[in-house]
Amino acid sequence: MDDSTPCHQDLFDEQGFLEDPELWSRDLALAIAAELHLGELTETHWDLIDRLRGDYLEGHARADPCRALGLPADCAERLFGDMRTAWRIAGLPAADSPRRAPLVPGGGAVRQLR
Repeated sequence: MDDSTPCHQDLFDEQGFLEDPELWSRDLALAIAAELHLGELTETHWDLIDRLRGDYLEGHARADPCRALGLPADCAERLFGDMRTAWRIAGLPAADSPRRAPLVPGGGAVRQLR
């Protein structure tokens, strides 16, 4: 785990991603953003975070969540530096995490039953 993971380090994997998205909260997102020196999260930041979380938890994967919000295609880079950082702050597991729903052809995702 890197040094930029906030308190409760046992909740995060070695890459700094929250292992269980259900443990996420806005306060945790603020702590992660502060550790990463992102500054204040604006309404647009929260719109993208909410879109990422909603899509993930509903079992959908959007190739372009920024455009789905009516934002420029590079909004994640502009707001967070990259999509990976946005994904971390949204409290979603890393791409190689066993908890992450696998993507299927056609842009959807298959929800894994626990």
